[in-house]
Formats: sequence, structure tokens, C-alpha cells
Amino acid sequence: MQKIRVALWGFGAMGSGIARVLLRKKGVEICGACDIHPDRAGRSLFEVLDLERGDHPDVTIEPDIDQVLDRRPHVCILATDSFTHKAFPKICQVVERGINVISTAEEMSFPKAQQPELSEKMDRLAKEHQVTILGTGINPGLMMDLLAICLSGCMTDVESVQCRRVNSLSPFGPAVMEEQGVGVSVETFQKGVADGTLAGHVGFAESVGMIAEALGWKVERFEQQMKPIVTTVDRRSAHGFAKAGDVAGVNMTGQGFVDGQVRIDMIHPQQIEPEMEGTHTGDYIVLKGSPEVNMAIQPEVDGGIGTIAMCVNMIPLVLNAEPGLKTMLDLPVPRAIMGDFRDVLRPEVRQTLR
Repeated sequence: MQKIRVALWGFGAMGSGIARVLLRKKGVEICGACDIHPDRAGRSLFEVLDLERGDHPDVTIEPDIDQVLDRRPHVCILATDSFTHKAFPKICQVVERGINVISTAEEMSFPKAQQPELSEKMDRLAKEHQVTILGTGINPGLMMDLLAICLSGCMTDVESVQCRRVNSLSPFGPAVMEEQGVGVSVETFQKGVADGTLAGHVGFAESVGMIAEALGWKVERFEQQMKPIVTTVDRRSAHGFAKAGDVAGVNMTGQGFVDGQVRIDMIHPQQIEPEMEGTHTGDYIVLKGSPEVNMAIQPEVDGGIGTIAMCVNMIPLVLNAEPGLKTMLDLPVPRAIMGDFRDVLRPEVRQTLR
């Protein structure tokens, strides 16, 4: 039986991290990779990763995704965008070739929250071509939505949901640094918030939408706020730098209103090198109701590794799924797969790999 063939579109911090994990997993192989960055395009994947190829087939990073899709991957992991409208044409390009898609775009975790029309188009297209589309990651995708939903399963009544994630941005790449305003002045940050050019954390609307749908709540109004986290010392991460007095990250808060009250409360301060000023990371969920549930994880679940793991571990679950646009609510509980990925596949899916 052949291995599950995976293509990677985007070979930055996330894409290359996904590649490293796939190379040590059983039953999967990287059949192609695409990236337009001049430091990566045209080079061997193993050269870029500074890894020995061993028994793995060599893979050249192509600047043209069609050259990669011609190799007929079973799934393409798209790690290039944060927003649904930007990921949409790429997703369609892959789906029209009859290939499943896993997207790291934050808004793709629950795209109908802000892009219902594009969501319907993707669902129709996926069903037409008999493939599955999933957006996932650590947040949104798990820590501030799916995990809270799972914990609510032991409750008879839920009055409110609060998700708080205090995390480090240091593992992430340049795109995330730009979205969070890392390294800009406070004045530039405030201007970016005012004119909408600064994204901050992307995904609150999607997390609120996912939680609300799972619990059967109708969100009447969604609000979010952005405030700068200003550093008093120089901070440097692999892909970001903030000098003293500038912005090291963003404190994001958001609320979902149900029946005129805040029922879903999101709190998410994130910054590079938080420990340099005494901030300790962690993930916290408080579910008010019967019985009350309080969860604390310290330190935070690593955002970079967590996103990579979610994308990799969902591969066989996506292949098993019915065609269409899916969210983490639709698929089995995510789990680390330490054995052969093909063993997770349904028998009829496994037969298609022969």
C-alpha cells in the first residue's frame, strides 16, 4: 500500500515545521512543496531544512503550485494566509483538482462566521469534487474553542464561557509579527487599529461562532478590542524585534452577546518573549454553570508546535470525512497519531491508496 501523499503550499515557519514533523511520521510522505520566496524556490526541501534526505524521495520546492498538484497528492496543507477571502482562491484551485485541503488560515476554522457566502461556495465545490476542506490550528481550532466545547460535555447547564490564552508569539513567522504589530511604535499601532490595517489576533469571531453553534446559542452581537503591549526592554525573537518603548504584542479581547449579555468572553494577550518582563504564559477556561468547570494549563501549549501538530494529526481524519467544508466540530476528536497514519483510515479509504 502506498503512503498518504501530502503537498505543502507555503514553506515558511509553519510549512517548514509541518514538513519536519511529516518526515518522521509513518505512512505519509511529502510529494511536493510550493513557495515563491527566492531563498526557498528551486531548492531541495532537505537543503532548506538542513536535513539528511535518508530514504525519503527528494522534493524540490516549486514556485508554481500546479507543478506540485500534478503529483496527485491526497491532501494539500495550505499555510500561506490568515483570512478566508485570501485563502479562498487557493483552496478552490486545489479542490478543483480533486485534492483535499487543510488550511492554517485562522478564519478558515469557522469561515461562515464572517464569510458565509464564500463558505457556501467552498462547501458546494468540495462536494462537487468529492473532497474535504478543513481549517485548523492551535487557536482558533483547539485552545479557545474546541477545548471549551469538549469540557462543556460534562455540564447540564452552561451560563457563560471564558477562554483566556496568555501566550508567546516568539515561535511564529514574519506574517504573524506584522499582524500583531510587533516592533512598531505605539502611535503606529493606534493608527493601524483605527484604519483596520493591523489585524491583531485573527479568529475571535470564528471561535465565538464555533462555541455558540456547539452550545445552541444565537450570537446577537460580537465585539472585539485591541490594545498594545509596550515593552520596557529590547526583545528579540527568531522573526521579530521590539525595542524598549515600542510594541511587543497585542492584548486582544472579544465578546459574544447572547440574550443581551456577554456569554462568551475571549481574553488573549500575546507578545514576543513575555518572560523578559515577568509574564507567565498559560491557557485558562472557565465555564460557569452546573457543574462549574475551571481548567488551567501552565505554561501555555506551544502555539507553533501546536498548530503544526493539529495540521498533521488531522490528515487521516480529513481523508476519512464526508466531502464538504468541515470544521473541528464535524470531525472526530483530534489526537496524536504515533503509529502508521494509514491505520487510522477507514478500510474503503485505505483501498484508494493501493
